[in-house]
Amino acid sequence: MTSQAKAIAAAQAALEKKAYDLVVLRVEHLSSIADYFVLATGRSDVQVQAIARGIEERMGKAGQKPLSVEGMHHAHWVVLDYDDVVVHLFYEPTREFYRLERNWIDAREVRLPEPFRSQAEGLRIRAIG
Repeated sequence: MTSQAKAIAAAQAALEKKAYDLVVLRVEHLSSIADYFVLATGRSDVQVQAIARGIEERMGKAGQKPLSVEGMHHAHWVVLDYDDVVVHLFYEPTREFYRLERNWIDAREVRLPEPFRSQAEGLRIRAIG
């Protein structure tokens, strides 16, 4: 599975759990940490946990296991590390506080394929950026 395919699969799984403000960033030219970041928001800690579990289930079916999972207990910022793809799931106030997208301002946003692009647009809490 390519890095981009992993990122898109994680994004699709997040959208299935109604993740808000989803964005996929290509950061390979900026960081040795990962090729892609997937960022999404949940409106409660329970929703953040559900999104994370949904991603783990979907990725597991594709033969992808996370190298590590951090933050599930409190679920204010959950990180799922799939080596070349890192998924950041935030509880709404935490995402606003850290504004991770601003740290990666030179990252390139990946355009999701339809119908996922339209679904992501319909699940916006705030303006991204």
